Amino acid sequence: MSGYRTIGDTEKAVRARIGDTPVRHERMAAVAGIHRAAAAVRQHFENSVLRAAELTWTGFVVLWVVWIRGETETRRVAEEAGISKGTLTGVARTLQGRGLLERHGHPTDGRLALLSLTPEGERLMATTFPLFHAEEVFVTEELSDDEALTLADLLRRIVVRVETHGADRRRELLDGEDPRPRRSGRRARGVAGAAGSGGVLGAAGSGAGSPPV
Repeated sequence: MSGYRTIGDTEKAVRARIGDTPVRHERMAAVAGIHRAAAAVRQHFENSVLRAAELTWTGFVVLWVVWIRGETETRRVAEEAGISKGTLTGVARTLQGRGLLERHGHPTDGRLALLSLTPEGERLMATTFPLFHAEEVFVTEELSDDEALTLADLLRRIVVRVETHGADRRRELLDGEDPRPRRSGRRARGVAGAAGSGGVLGAAGSGAGSPPV
């Protein structure tokens, strides 16, 4: 173990490694900060209030969208939760199995499906949300109210930028081709033997530290 590295240590290491490569360090720091903050916040919530409710972050967000919006088309739930329709299908199936969510057909369009909370789902959200919000206050305690609003506005602008121009940018980077399906990152069985599953990446990717949906 080399010991804990501060953000400043990491920035110095990056500068030493990339040398004279033209880099806008302030932009790199911004994106790295977004990633690090998102990971830290998600881990904190999943290991505290969401663990007690036996929910992952994604499971909670899906329930939140339906709780706030009421009965909602699955495609809208996926959009607002920021996940793919395929991911929503798996999460919704798990939540249905726990008796928290119901899925039924659209009354006028057979191609569409609707999601709604069960009475048990309503009770869980009514109990969990105050606890969840208390942790929202906790993780932003170092910010003033004005700073919190400024941060929210800045992050919203980044989201809008990616949502508005990201598809065109990706096509440009891929020479007009559609993105290839993403691989899971897992090696095929037998390729690396047991050694492939024991390291830090194996532990992080296994989800062993996260509560079930």
